[in-house]
Amino acid sequence: MILGFHLIAFVGGFLLDLLLGDPHWMPHPVRLIGKLISFLEARLLGASDAHFVALSSRQKRARGVLLVIVVCASVSAAAAAILVPCYIISPILGCVVEAVMTYQMLATKCLKDESMKVYRALETGTLYDARRAVSMIVGRDTDHLTDEEVTKAAVETVAENTSDGVIAPMLYFTLGGPVLGFFYKAVNTMDSMVGYKNERYIDFGRCAAKTDDVLNFLPARISAFLMIAACLLLGRDFNAKNALRIYKRDRLKHESPNSAHTESVCAGALGIRLAGPASYGGIVEEKPFLGDDMRAVQHRDIINANRLLYAASFLGVIWCTAAMFIAIK
Repeated sequence: MILGFHLIAFVGGFLLDLLLGDPHWMPHPVRLIGKLISFLEARLLGASDAHFVALSSRQKRARGVLLVIVVCASVSAAAAAILVPCYIISPILGCVVEAVMTYQMLATKCLKDESMKVYRALETGTLYDARRAVSMIVGRDTDHLTDEEVTKAAVETVAENTSDGVIAPMLYFTLGGPVLGFFYKAVNTMDSMVGYKNERYIDFGRCAAKTDDVLNFLPARISAFLMIAACLLLGRDFNAKNALRIYKRDRLKHESPNSAHTESVCAGALGIRLAGPASYGGIVEEKPFLGDDMRAVQHRDIINANRLLYAASFLGVIWCTAAMFIAIK
């Protein structure tokens, strides 16, 4: 019977995400996780440069492992501490709370809303407005991006986060409810904050980055195939055959074992070339291109990337719902 409530909560959470998105005025667990990570980072690495320099690489790696353990344990325990008493009080209350927690794990509408701000700025605003809008959803330097580069950055963000922000949380919810779902979100948030290969984080963030690679290994590949299937449903503007071809060719081009999977599908589906060199903190990083330059990137590609996101998300819901329904039976 409890599995039935989990199923209802899952579908309800997805519908809430589509309806509400991520209002900036609403407290969000990921922001709280980010504050916890920042607090622990300051304690583990020290507030001063002298303390940071005094730590050996081995010490930084050990403290990075401690960060992952403490954050994951704290977030999972908090999720369980909220959810379990609610189910003890009333299964209906537990189901409602679980639906809200599920909603807060997903980012379907948020991705669309933020990327469409870039689209509207490109269409009706100035390039400055578009650069500012895209800077809210990417980590690269945006001050000198061209119109085409801004468009590509928005498309890439939607494509990559189809896995990280939507399908992967769904899969971990299916396996272990909100507790495992928020465990995943904790790791993913740590990777986005400390998983960089710069002087400060190359050792300290190593454990977070590697853990994120492990947790995203299957979701990235499942997301890619859901996106290819979505191309078949969406029809004319999406080339499923080319998406599969580019995926098979380009999916392993990135240094990360996971990040190119959904991006390569999107590039192939739309018939455009994504990725390539990008500047981070004033330093240009040479990254391989994904896809073929069959045509120029257009503003409308942002809309089509979101259509692909939504179609893949609905397929993900169907797949996860079917898995839970089978488990109930």
